[in-house]
Amino acid sequence: MSNNAPVPPILLLTAKQAAETLSISPRKLWSMTAGGEIPYLKIGRLTRYSIDDLRTYITDQKQGGAQ
Repeated sequence: MSNNAPVPPILLLTAKQAAETLSISPRKLWSMTAGGEIPYLKIGRLTRYSIDDLRTYITDQKQGGAQ
């Protein structure tokens, strides 16, 4: 019997997932996080990154071309 329940969208990423998404090393991501360069959320002791915030960050970093 298959379960046809909808899968909720992923809203928050772990540091490893966020680093992979941005194509950077986890070490670089931690450096950016510590420096306040990239937005993050603290949930208890966990650090998470919003997919929407990462998209905004990428858009804000674009250079060159017609904008």
